[in-house]
Amino acid sequence: MSEQAAADPPKEEEKAVAGGEDAAPPKEEESTATFEPVVKLEEVEVKTGEEDEEVLHSVRSKLFIYGETMLNVGTGNKTWNERGIGEARILRHREHQRLRLLMRQEKTMKVIANHALDPRIKLEPNVGSDRSWVWSAFDFADGELAETVFALRFGDSDIANEFKVKFTEGQKEMEKLLAGEDKGTADDAAQADEAAQALSALSTKDGES
Repeated sequence: MSEQAAADPPKEEEKAVAGGEDAAPPKEEESTATFEPVVKLEEVEVKTGEEDEEVLHSVRSKLFIYGETMLNVGTGNKTWNERGIGEARILRHREHQRLRLLMRQEKTMKVIANHALDPRIKLEPNVGSDRSWVWSAFDFADGELAETVFALRFGDSDIANEFKVKFTEGQKEMEKLLAGEDKGTADDAAQADEAAQALSALSTKDGES
């Protein structure tokens, strides 16, 4: 090799082949491929059983149930157990006008309380708390009527008192409704039991409403 050849700088083509700093980056080709889903899912309307009802009152609260735990079933040892946090709602059916209390657990939307506003229910203050009410009712949350003792705890005493006012108003409305249905038939207690069973048995499905 001559001295002149050794002194000459490499040509631009040679730089590109050698991968020098001035090498042009390779061009990227955009993909034009399209993919179709293997299975197409159609939208399905989810009904909650509440479509024919209007909300008269709704308040976020924490629900407790007094009873045996799974670990001590049959022992008779009962304690307060947290059932969940969610919106406690008083609903009125648009057709037959009957009222019920319905509560779903947040996120899962599982029904944790579902009973008629029986006029005989009495809200009692929870011992040592001014923001909690205790009562007993025939509940249908688990798919069958069961006498259940509830405790509902609110953010403060004002919210708790407002809930009691709305609950009591609903009971008075139910009492008038049942009295009208009951003229010349069965006694009030039997009619209230029938109403509680019919209203609590309204279709309620777990899932997002």
